[in-house]
Amino acid sequence: MAKRSSVVRNLKRTQLVAKFAAKRMELKSVLSNPASSDVEFFAAQRRLAKLPRNSCAVRLRNRCSITGRCRGFHRRFGVSRLVLREMVAGGYIPGVIKSSW
Repeated sequence: MAKRSSVVRNLKRTQLVAKFAAKRMELKSVLSNPASSDVEFFAAQRRLAKLPRNSCAVRLRNRCSITGRCRGFHRRFGVSRLVLREMVAGGYIPGVIKSSW
């Protein structure tokens, strides 16, 4: 089980990313537009720098929805490898079987 503080911190980041996504996309479009003037470019750059650091989507961490574990995460199922193995062995995920040879 992951530390509760790590899970809560990641949830706060998720909320911040959703809150500032439109503003961040608008500013980045100004930065990537070659037709924007130098004044617009630097103004957008300053405004982007003033946004909270945790509002950037890169800072999000994939975590298991059950245990909060961040390593060994499977995107398709949204859980860590340990929970996935238990769920497959218990038959909770239809169509997936544990291989043995």
